Amino acid sequence: MAETASVTNPTSEAISRRGFLKLAWGALAAFLGGTAASTLRFLFPNVVYEPSQKFNAGPVAEYPMGISLKWMREQRVWIVRKENGLFAMWGRCTHLGCTPNWFEGEKRFRCPCHGSNFNPEGDVIAGPAPKPLWHCKIEMAANGDLIVDKAILENRPGFRENAPYFVEYKA
Repeated sequence: MAETASVTNPTSEAISRRGFLKLAWGALAAFLGGTAASTLRFLFPNVVYEPSQKFNAGPVAEYPMGISLKWMREQRVWIVRKENGLFAMWGRCTHLGCTPNWFEGEKRFRCPCHGSNFNPEGDVIAGPAPKPLWHCKIEMAANGDLIVDKAILENRPGFRENAPYFVEYKA
């Protein structure tokens, strides 16, 4: 009879019981450490530090009748003065968020991206914008300055013409 030789892989090493236990305890310690680290991270909130949406727009007397572009570049807001008061509109198209431009000759806001048109009150004249432009909360401080808050918005007719989205003022 022929002898059969046992075939062993020379690169494999048998792991001892002590080695296996060290590996298992190490894996458990890594798992518990990761769980503790993620739990501690959960205790600290994710805070985005952004500038305030509220700003001082200056004295009411500085605004002439019509559309003021004074805060458009810095705050993306138009201040509109009418005979009986003022309101502020956020310069963001309700279609896809583009910034419309004011065309004095045509007396309308026009969105350069998709062609939406809005009248001076912010109502849609031509689509594809589905809703009117947003009116921002506006109030007059005790010293006569306008305070605009872009965090509080309204675009429904009948609501946006009243306080806090409209400030009555007569020169």
